[in-house]
Amino acid sequence: VNAFLELYTFFLISSSDNYLKKMAEKMDRGSDAMKAHFSDVEDMSIRQTKRGWCQELLGCEARTEFKWFKGEEQFASSLEEASCCCRLCCSPIHPFKMEVKELNTEAEILTIDRPFRCPIGGCKCCCYQSAEFLSGGQLLGSIKETCFFCIPMFKIYDDKEQPMYILHQPTCCCGTCVNCCAEGNPCSKKGCCKVSFRVYPIAQEGKTSGDAEYQGMILKRPKSAMTEIFTEAEVFDVNFPDTSSNDQKAILAGTSVFINANFFEGE
Repeated sequence: VNAFLELYTFFLISSSDNYLKKMAEKMDRGSDAMKAHFSDVEDMSIRQTKRGWCQELLGCEARTEFKWFKGEEQFASSLEEASCCCRLCCSPIHPFKMEVKELNTEAEILTIDRPFRCPIGGCKCCCYQSAEFLSGGQLLGSIKETCFFCIPMFKIYDDKEQPMYILHQPTCCCGTCVNCCAEGNPCSKKGCCKVSFRVYPIAQEGKTSGDAEYQGMILKRPKSAMTEIFTEAEVFDVNFPDTSSNDQKAILAGTSVFINANFFEGE
């Protein structure tokens, strides 16, 4: 009996040590800059910079640039890395990399790697839109378009390719239409030019339509009416799920760049 108890105790300690080791490895992923900026933060704003009036007028595909804010304090910036030929000929589905760098120090916070894929479309069986998110040379996770019929839908995965979240616009009519009034009347100041993408836990798969409860949101809102009408500059407000970790927050923040590339760059 004593031998059995000793063996059982050894097994529990070993299992606990392995579990703690795996958790420590998971928590240690990402650069120090990423951990510093995504810890203890509930929301974030990613704001696209306006291109020059001449570029906007002539329709030139300049490199996309964002400024990253916590509240009204800018802490980082990012600039798209893609060839001129790709931007001109393949926009908005061209491949690109974007490195989010800390202001002043240039330390890497997050890297977004989006390969060339077919445009988002219903009933596809392959060549889904996707992107990977890295930090400190380590893979944090990815986002991938899923097969859909009416409303574009995405799954967000961790570094082990295990699904964590489902992402799509709010729906109505039993999930067959986008609910344009979800963030307010689109003809009023409250809801004008706002487009939201809601974040649902993977355990809720198949139950995310209509007024289903969601954990987070990526909201595209206009800087101003004139900016919205005459430029492509977008603002994305990201509200993180309460239980999300640093790397999950980084993935969701990077997802706003992915959403911009797929839905708003061709406007």
